Amino acid sequence: MSRPPLPNGLAALAALAVLVIAGVGHVGSPDVYFRGAAGPYDVGVVSRPPGVVPGQLDVVVQVSNEPAAQVTVQPVLWETGADGAPPPDLAAPVLGEAGAFATRLWLMTSGSYSIRVVVSGTRGTGTVDVPVVSAATRELPMSPALGALLLALGAFLVFGLLSIIGAGAREATLDPGVPVDAPRRRRARLAVCSAAAIFALALLGGNAWWNHSARAYRRIIYKPLASRVSLADSGRVLQFVITDSRWRQHEETPLVRDHGKLVHFFLIRAPGMDAFAHLHPVTSDSNDFRVALPPLPAGTYHTYADIVHRSGYAETLVDTLVIGGQGSPAFSPTDSDDSWIVSGALTAASDTRRATLADGSIMSWDRGDTSLVANVIAPLHFTVTAPDSRPAVLQPYMGMSAHAMIARDDGSVFVHLHPMGTIAMAAQSIFSRGGDSTRDAPLPMPMTSATLPDTVSFPYAFPKAGHYRIWVQVRRAGRVLTGSFDARVR
Repeated sequence: MSRPPLPNGLAALAALAVLVIAGVGHVGSPDVYFRGAAGPYDVGVVSRPPGVVPGQLDVVVQVSNEPAAQVTVQPVLWETGADGAPPPDLAAPVLGEAGAFATRLWLMTSGSYSIRVVVSGTRGTGTVDVPVVSAATRELPMSPALGALLLALGAFLVFGLLSIIGAGAREATLDPGVPVDAPRRRRARLAVCSAAAIFALALLGGNAWWNHSARAYRRIIYKPLASRVSLADSGRVLQFVITDSRWRQHEETPLVRDHGKLVHFFLIRAPGMDAFAHLHPVTSDSNDFRVALPPLPAGTYHTYADIVHRSGYAETLVDTLVIGGQGSPAFSPTDSDDSWIVSGALTAASDTRRATLADGSIMSWDRGDTSLVANVIAPLHFTVTAPDSRPAVLQPYMGMSAHAMIARDDGSVFVHLHPMGTIAMAAQSIFSRGGDSTRDAPLPMPMTSATLPDTVSFPYAFPKAGHYRIWVQVRRAGRVLTGSFDARVR
């Protein structure tokens, strides 16, 4: 099945700076990429969270298979639902980009949003929800030049007002040419001093208000749930514990299963990124998650725990773990979808296009001579060939044709994505139910059993230049296979 293209470096987004945040949905990669269908229309959606609250979300929608007469987008907050959402905004066609529409939406509060995209055209109307996390991740600094300009204008205003008040008190009732006597001069000085005192109090009050607002804003800056990763049972079990008081006091909504798992847990050995594991801890009390540790080599590992709340809020909890190589040779996975791989170390010259998988099949990265450029949709297309050189028949892996994990060599970027993009499938399911995540029925899996073609692709743009490693996971003949690729992004 052909996939619709995504907006690629559209002018509406290309000029924007990359925001680097950690923890909200992914690490160091805040932009949201989605590829799917809005009714009869194939759409690609790119949205760029502002990083401040309130703030404006940039949204670009690409309709690829049919002409679209109109595209509207609407921010829907989980707590209020569509009934409490503002009216949809009409997206404007992007000049020079056929089928592309762009707009900006205000996100007025922190929380879990869905961007409801409605496409209208000759084939009727189609709708799709694209989950977005709204979080304050930074303070916007005031530039020294702007601060100096505002200070100069403020001083001009204050001294101007004092001058007017002094002149008014001294000469307002005098006829032209009449000299100012001593009592009028004293009255003018008294008026100026009184006004200066009032202005000083106003400035102090304004400064106090400013500082109070700044402190209030800092309190809403995103803080990931506190957690702890350690080893238990003589190093044979990995223990992931959510220790945050907000979680323990039930101030956060419970977790929901994404791709059938409460937690997708990843380990990446530093600095060579030569060992990788994708595990699925289980819990009995919603706080303490445990999973059997595969036989990974000793070393320090970056850990990333992907979770999705009942509100659709997705976040990644980051930690480090030192493994002493205690993994038992008689390792038995906790979950049949657990997987790991040990490969060569990433180097500055690494640029891999082909990987031999554990069953002897070959995974190829079909990127030709295309260079990878930050903030431009990357050609993440992969083909799997069976050991007999025939196209491989793939099977769904946790409801998807493939999963891919991308990490930068310094650990500043980590993203877990799928052929439908970077969104959490569970969050989209929640919003497609009208925000109701309390139903007893489990969140659906898009693919439960099927035979899939030998090619997979992912919509994504690397957020910044550097060296990256990509792990692409597929299932073939009931076995999870992982291909490892290296790339340099300009």
